[in-house]
Amino acid sequence: MSEIAVVAISVAKPGYEEPLREALEGLVGPTRKEQGALQYDLHRDVEEPRRFVFVERWESQQALAAHARSAHIAAYREAVADWVEHAEIRVVSKIA
Repeated sequence: MSEIAVVAISVAKPGYEEPLREALEGLVGPTRKEQGALQYDLHRDVEEPRRFVFVERWESQQALAAHARSAHIAAYREAVADWVEHAEIRVVSKIA
């Protein structure tokens, strides 16, 4: 197994900043309890408060895949479908 990291960015549609923030915060507790979750931290962009950024570390690609299939992620996606203007997920591996 090799550790991987994820940077996940979600940009709220205007007027949906706080509902999206609350929904994202709701992912933190359940995700931190998942097998293979090493780090799952939510941040808010200082200059663009509609932009939220998760910085994540996972034990393996398999752990991340299980997270993507989890019930709380599925419920989140359904709940916020109309609140998100843009979402981007980057999976990276540490090189130095």
